[in-house]
Amino acid sequence: MTRNTSARRRRAAPSRFERAGRRAAALQRPRVVLALVLVLGLVSVMLLDGYLRAEVLGDRRVRTDAAYDKVPQRILDGGPILTSANGSMRTQSVPKKTIVLTFDDGPDATYTEKVLKILADNDVHGTFFLVGSMIARHPGIVKDMVGQGNEVGLHTFTHVDLSYQSDARVKRELTQTQLALAGAAGITTKLVRAPYSSEASAIDNYSWPVYKKLGAMGYTSVFVDTDSDDWKKPGVSKIVQWATPKKTKGASVLFHDAGGNRDQTLKALPKYIKKMKAKGYTFTTVSGAMAKSAARGGSAQNGAAQNGGTQDAGGGQAGGAQRSGQVPGGAAAPQGTPPSSGTNAPGGGAQNVDQAAHSQATGTTLYEGKALIAAVAIAEWTVPTLAVFLAVVGVAVMARFAMMLVLARRHYRQRNKRRFSWGPPVTRPVSVIVPAYNEKECIANTLNSLAQSTHPIEIIVVDDGSTDGTKEIAESLGLPNVRVIRQENAGKPAALNNGVRNASYDIVVMMDGDTVFEPDTVRQLVQPFAASEIGAVAGNAKVGNRNTVIGAWQHIEYVMGFNLDRRMYDLLRCMPTIPGAIGAFRRQAVLEVGGMSEDTLAEDTDITVAMHRAGWRVVYQEHARAWTEAPASLKQLWSQRYRWSYGTMQALWKHRKSLVDKGPSGRFGRVGMPLVVLFQIVTPVFAPLIDLFTVYSMIFVDFKASLLAWLAVLGIQLVCAAYAFHLDGERYRYLWMLPLQQIAYRQMMYLVLIHSSITALTGGRLRWQKLKRTGEVGTPTGVER
Repeated sequence: MTRNTSARRRRAAPSRFERAGRRAAALQRPRVVLALVLVLGLVSVMLLDGYLRAEVLGDRRVRTDAAYDKVPQRILDGGPILTSANGSMRTQSVPKKTIVLTFDDGPDATYTEKVLKILADNDVHGTFFLVGSMIARHPGIVKDMVGQGNEVGLHTFTHVDLSYQSDARVKRELTQTQLALAGAAGITTKLVRAPYSSEASAIDNYSWPVYKKLGAMGYTSVFVDTDSDDWKKPGVSKIVQWATPKKTKGASVLFHDAGGNRDQTLKALPKYIKKMKAKGYTFTTVSGAMAKSAARGGSAQNGAAQNGGTQDAGGGQAGGAQRSGQVPGGAAAPQGTPPSSGTNAPGGGAQNVDQAAHSQATGTTLYEGKALIAAVAIAEWTVPTLAVFLAVVGVAVMARFAMMLVLARRHYRQRNKRRFSWGPPVTRPVSVIVPAYNEKECIANTLNSLAQSTHPIEIIVVDDGSTDGTKEIAESLGLPNVRVIRQENAGKPAALNNGVRNASYDIVVMMDGDTVFEPDTVRQLVQPFAASEIGAVAGNAKVGNRNTVIGAWQHIEYVMGFNLDRRMYDLLRCMPTIPGAIGAFRRQAVLEVGGMSEDTLAEDTDITVAMHRAGWRVVYQEHARAWTEAPASLKQLWSQRYRWSYGTMQALWKHRKSLVDKGPSGRFGRVGMPLVVLFQIVTPVFAPLIDLFTVYSMIFVDFKASLLAWLAVLGIQLVCAAYAFHLDGERYRYLWMLPLQQIAYRQMMYLVLIHSSITALTGGRLRWQKLKRTGEVGTPTGVER
């Protein structure tokens, strides 16, 4: 029986290059994810740091002069301690000759520890109402505070006026502060003092619903009887005077241990304590005052009996321990706070009356709190460090702009003098090598432009295993002095080396198969070889397809970023790269350094550095222009720049020993390599952070100032770009796209470099990537400049 197998062909096995491509693609995916994770992590750290500083989601509104007709009079006339029992809000006063020292807005790295020392020296405990963001930034101070026997309460996480906030925001402010407290000291608390609150008599129609919600959540709100107004810095005697209650009344007294200069507070506090002790006063915490009232047989509830309420607002038994899950005063444990287990501090122990509002943090609350403290510690270290580093980077970038402008002008004036000469004119023939792989769209334009050369040349087309008829097209043109050499696909470096071996002349010009030369390009390019010390010459590469957005962006980059740089590097004698689109070499020098290396993906950078190390001088010839077809899509652009960036890193790493070399090799290592690493790798890698900080500042800090700063930097870049265009004789009309280039195109280039850096650090390998060509770059006369 005969079987027909023609319809079912066996699938061809993938080639070596296809297999390498698949492996490379598989390796890149996790690196892309890692790059995105790093960016996302940095954004998260910045947002966290901004949130801690009330820059993100900060609300600086403060309500004043609001009506209070909806607030019960018994609350307005009541004491400073507000609790809820069975849905009824009740106030409680501080017992006579009792002082509850309260401190707001801490902890502070400068003043809180000094306040704690004063309290310890005078054997006094206080109640500190802490801001959650400050707890997270100074957890050690809070731990010492609680360990010393002081009581703590919540003062929200970002110090916002709760009367303006939604129920969800109020809950979040308190929950986050509880987590910070749990992470810092291993406890939670049932005390809260709303920011911008004062006496109970100041409760208004907007804040009253907030206090009722806090009571329903199980919190005890604490107000003040006497305010030292120490934040006004009126002088030590005034602070002591204003903090002193009338006659023998007990009082909740307000001081501040943070929020500004508290030197007067530090001087007034010990004097105040001694004065009040001399008058027979005792000092305690909020919980201590509540327990003291309960021990005396009931609280000083204002009008509670007359209004049908229970006079015993505390709801506790004299000297008795409170029920688990309740605060002093009978309120239920607040939402998100573990109920009291009869212990107040981590590790257990006997009930401490002065810290009765504390509960030991356990379970997820404890671990989430520790995670918050750790995250804040990272943000607190990362953001300031980055800010300093980025300031240094910014200064370096500005210095580079200045250096480029100065040296570019000097280079232009030097090379364009009428009497400037490299030496006797170079008129002998040269070899032009055109490596080509599947260049059917471009090869005819390339060869036709070379045929119009005003300098005698031989053209060597090295067909690197093309499958699209490139070789046949080149041969069919019938151009004189054109040789086509066919080789199996081995890559661009191998093709160039093949061309060098077959070159007939001592000077070889290398170009890409998609590049078009002007008639005078070769003649201009080879003139520097009149000087015997010159081993290679970099030409002036131009973007031919510049009439698209992507093309215009690359045009600006080529003129400003590449050619302006090359002028600077030329004068410094440390040119890092001869562009693959247009470069000329002494054949002897190429062979001396071992030809075009396949060790890196940036063979042009590799051989340029190698020639420096061999003692040859490399220069830039601005008048030798080549028109190249730039990538026409973002995908192709990403592939090209990814290869360039990664290849440059490979080349620099390969030649890292030049840093310690002596002589010409050491010159490139001492001057060229640091400049390339700093301005082509380090600065671009961190440049997105500058943009992130700018956007962050515009949104959360000061939009006008940040925008002006960004516009100032853009103005400097525009000046540099305009000057570069002037030197190259380019039209300025493309510069209107510079702002958009900075916003969109530049970010893509940064991401490409970050991606390349991660690939390099993780030891990845890339294959050669062929870009899709259209052949739209024709003869130079057809290109609008």
